[in-house]
Formats: sequence, C-alpha cells, structure tokens
Amino acid sequence: MKTLLTALPLVLLAACAASEIELPQGTAARGDPAKPVPASVETVVTTDPAVDADDPALWADPRDPSRAVLFGTDKTDGLYVHDIGGKVRQFLPDGPLNNVDLRPGFTVEGKDYVLVTATERKNFTVVAYLFDPDTLETRRYGILPLDMGEPYGYCMGKLGGDFYLIPNNKAGDVRVLRLANGAPLEAATLAYSFKVGSQPEGCVVDDETGRLYLGEEDVAIWRFDLRPGAPAEPVTVAAVDGERLAADVEGLSILRDRGAKYLIASSQGDATYPVWRIEGDSYAYKGRFAVEGGAIDNVTGTDGLDAWSGPIGPFPEGAIAMHDTDDGGSQQNFKIVDWRDVRRALSLP
Repeated sequence: MKTLLTALPLVLLAACAASEIELPQGTAARGDPAKPVPASVETVVTTDPAVDADDPALWADPRDPSRAVLFGTDKTDGLYVHDIGGKVRQFLPDGPLNNVDLRPGFTVEGKDYVLVTATERKNFTVVAYLFDPDTLETRRYGILPLDMGEPYGYCMGKLGGDFYLIPNNKAGDVRVLRLANGAPLEAATLAYSFKVGSQPEGCVVDDETGRLYLGEEDVAIWRFDLRPGAPAEPVTVAAVDGERLAADVEGLSILRDRGAKYLIASSQGDATYPVWRIEGDSYAYKGRFAVEGGAIDNVTGTDGLDAWSGPIGPFPEGAIAMHDTDDGGSQQNFKIVDWRDVRRALSLP
C-alpha cells in the first residue's frame, strides 16, 4: 500500500487563537447544573476484564430500525461490534483503535455497505471495514497510512457522493482526505489540511451543510466549512468557559429531531453533555445533562460520543451513546440513553 501523496491540493491554515481556561480534570463546571438522565443500555464484554473503551458509533437499518448495532473502539485491542442491547456480536483485533465513525452507501462490486473507519495509533493508520447491512457482519476493507504521526481524533463525512476521512493529531494538525465511492482505501487523496492552536480530538461533519465541527480540547468548539471555495477561517461555536462547557472537549455529534438539529458535546472534565440547537449560522445553548440515576451505573468519566437521529432498536425517536471510563474495576464501556429522556430533561420542544 502506498502512503499519501505529500502534495497538498489545498491548504487551509487556521491558527485558532483563544484564551484557555484551565480546569482540573474531574472538576465540575461552575455554572449551569446538569440535568440527570438515566442510561437505558450498557455494553458488556465478558472475554476481557480490562476493556479500554473510547469511542462509539451507532447504526440502524432504515428498512427495520430494530436491526441495530453499536461499534466501540478498545484503544488497546481493536473494534467491538455490539448489538443494541449491549452484547458483543463481533470483535476485530486490529490494535489500538481510538476514534470510529461510519457512513452508509459505500458500493463495492455492486453491493452497498456501511463504510466504518477508525484511527490506529501504533502504526499511524486509518483502518477501514465494510459492514454488511443484510447480514450485520463486519470485515476488514483496508489500511491507509497517514503522514501526520500518531492520529488522535477522527470523524467522517459524505459530501457530493464522496466520502471524507478526517483524522487529527495532538499537535493540532487536521487532514481532510477524499475517498471516491467504492474506491480502494489507499486511493484516498488529500483535499484539505489545516491546524488549530492546541490539541483537538472530537469532530463531526454535518453532511447536509458541508460543515465540520471540531473540538480543541481546552479552548473551544470550532466550525469549518468543507465546501469548495468556502472561507477558511474558523467560526467559534462555543468556548470552554467553565460554565456550560468544561475542558476537555471530547466527542461531538449531531442529532435531528422534530425539524430541529442539535449539536451535542462530551465534556470530559465534568462528565456532562452540553446541547446547542443549530440555527443557521448561530447556536442556541439548550442546557446540559449528565448520565446518572436509574438501574445502570452513572457515567463518571466520558470520552467519545455518538447520536442517532430517528428510530434505533428500542428507541423510537433517537439515542445517544457515550463512553464511560469507570464501569467498575478496570472495565470501561459504553452507555446508551434514550433521546426522549434528554428532551424531557432539557425541556426541548
């Protein structure tokens, strides 16, 4: 497999300067109290007592949303595929995978698959899988070497029929790699490259608008426009202020509900989840929640996050999956909350 071409078709230089607000790890933000929302499901791994979980990705079959899975990285060992009840369906032992994302409609030899990709931090690659929506089985598709050292955060997008793979690293470098539908993974080419001022991780692409949301962990959530010819300057969505958003900013996701679109962040510093309603070019803060109460243990630390819009498994109006750093002993796992519970807790319409 060849490495990425070093020529940059387009370089976007974005030096994101902002005043950092330092909060000790685990210190609760000072302002808006987080509303309690119980977990409805948690993942369970019985074959490994020390799962080093990190980032989830949800999927449901649009033909039958009861057929649903949760992909979850183990940043020591590989990728787990859970059913929507939390049990392991499949494990792919591909090394220290950090962040994972997916997009449907990737066509190989005339068949549509879900393209699932994750960053691998030992060999500095992106590992890709094909998930078959008919059999619910996952198989390796390829490995893409990166030219940025150890990849850290990651997300995907799908714009104009092309798939975009977006890794970042601790130095603030961000790559936006374009992959044509059905092409081999090593055919990905560099579409954009830019840099933020300090360590990023979580990101999410709004495929409808072509916008990338990126969390610079101790500084802010930024918005970039991936559309050709769009301005390169970042837009501040929300600053790390210790009131609504605490460092570290980790996972980001978008959920659509009742004609509205919400941006949800995972705030590792106090294990809360702030929510903003996306209103064109502005962002209306709607409150934040913590995963606590109910029969399943609380989320006491959090990293990756993913949301699913619409019915998925037993959740008729959407769900959010998040990492929990402490499930007892050395075990970490993922929790799933019902979007209806979040909506009630935050008094959303």
